[in-house]
Amino acid sequence: MLVELSLVIIGFAIGTFGTLVGAGGGFVLMPVLLLMFPQQDPETLTSISLAVVFFNAASGSLAYSRMKKIDYRSGLVFSLAAVPGAIAGSYSVKYINRDIFNIIFGLILVGVSVYLYFRNARAVVSRSAPGHYAKRYIIDSENNEYAYAFEHKTGIIISVLVGFVSSLLGIGGGIIHVPAMVNMLNFPVHIATATSHFILAIMAFAGTLTHIFDGSYTWDSASKTLYLGIGVIAGAQLGAKLSKKMKANFIIKALAIALCIVGVRIFLLTLMK
Repeated sequence: MLVELSLVIIGFAIGTFGTLVGAGGGFVLMPVLLLMFPQQDPETLTSISLAVVFFNAASGSLAYSRMKKIDYRSGLVFSLAAVPGAIAGSYSVKYINRDIFNIIFGLILVGVSVYLYFRNARAVVSRSAPGHYAKRYIIDSENNEYAYAFEHKTGIIISVLVGFVSSLLGIGGGIIHVPAMVNMLNFPVHIATATSHFILAIMAFAGTLTHIFDGSYTWDSASKTLYLGIGVIAGAQLGAKLSKKMKANFIIKALAIALCIVGVRIFLLTLMK
């Protein structure tokens, strides 16, 4: 019973933070699962993590939907682009020297996190955007207005790369997607975190179905997912509510710290092999 309670508590913490920054929480959950269940193979634990990320992202998306902060048009397009990238990433693993890639990518993540922490992003509003940019205007449930514009092709390319890298490294795509949407596509931070969660729900659902069909997701996996899922569903609702009270700058700094932790973890785990 102690293990089950621990899973609920872990799920709650991951759901809260993952939804707050729009990252899903998989980058935190996977290392925890590896420590808690060292006897199980990584593929099984990955399937559990992905299923939990789906529940987290679905619950968070529901909360963000009520707040009217999701850019559905962009989210659907980016999701369609990210899924093929994720498939390509899974097939490319065996052709790439994983250790060298992990070391380089870990250093890049740390560098990006430092950049995000100290940079103040300025969004390009639709009025000053070039004519070929996609323009968005969103009014949330509290009548806050968001006007922004971005280059559609750049967003699609970024989504393909996010899907590819997240699948290759086994980390949640949201931790890369949110900074890219804010700093390269000019999304307002709160819209980026909400839309990223919506994209992640679609990606995680597709990935979970794949694990179910290939047999890596078992009844034992479902049992662990149940307890973690109870926690993340509740935590995601809290995370979405907290996001309303957090300034955009705080969310980006929290995401930058999380990104740095992931980068250091990938780097050190590879060196210590």
